[in-house]
Amino acid sequence: MLLSGQVAIVTGGGRGIGRAIALRFAAEGAAVVVAARSESEIRQVTAEVQEAGGKAAAVQADLAREADCKKIVDGALAAFGAVHILVNNAAIYGPIQPVEKFPLRDWDEVMAVNLRGPLILSQLVLSEMYARKSGSILNISTVGAKNAYALSAAYTASKSALLGLTRATAAEAARQGVRVNAICPGPVTETKMSKDLTREFSASTNADGNAVLDRMIQGILQGRPQTADEIASAALFLVSDQASAITGQTLNVDGGMVFY
Repeated sequence: MLLSGQVAIVTGGGRGIGRAIALRFAAEGAAVVVAARSESEIRQVTAEVQEAGGKAAAVQADLAREADCKKIVDGALAAFGAVHILVNNAAIYGPIQPVEKFPLRDWDEVMAVNLRGPLILSQLVLSEMYARKSGSILNISTVGAKNAYALSAAYTASKSALLGLTRATAAEAARQGVRVNAICPGPVTETKMSKDLTREFSASTNADGNAVLDRMIQGILQGRPQTADEIASAALFLVSDQASAITGQTLNVDGGMVFY
């Protein structure tokens, strides 16, 4: 097993990409701490892991709150005694509004969850990782951080900044034995966020959101969306020893949408 004896925190682990990552990590031997705002969802994922013979704990938390970030790390230490892997996956999109109308309160909330939360969690786990001279942090961004998409100012800005945080943390952590990388997924249409955005885009723009999504998908070299399991496979590789020489990098898991 690739992650035997490891303890992994996965934020946004109650559904979608986070759930797929949590289940994949657990199947590879990791004890998984599943964190999200929805207690029912993280309890369900934890039960799935345990029923399959794995180890898991659930921590209900809102990454916009600093105390809740500490609650996640404290919960991991209480349950399993260490944190070897941190996956910063949780994110919110915010309202579909043009830049000139984007509500500042919503901007601040998106930045708090998508960028400040990963920073705080990284701060909370790095000291232990440095002391142990090993660890891995994986930040989940988006191809939207590299392509231009309208009506996504806060989400795009936060996820672009997350890539900068990835590189800066990697530069500081490399000689301490800690690797820091990022994934930019393409459209994962099975997720609740994707389905909600398609519906909200249609309502906000009087356009056919499904048609817009279909055009985007046709622009992918493979001609199809990605799956949560495909993102989980890439995540497993990057946090495992198979990627021991990889740090400060962003891996596009997008079927061929962007090329840098």
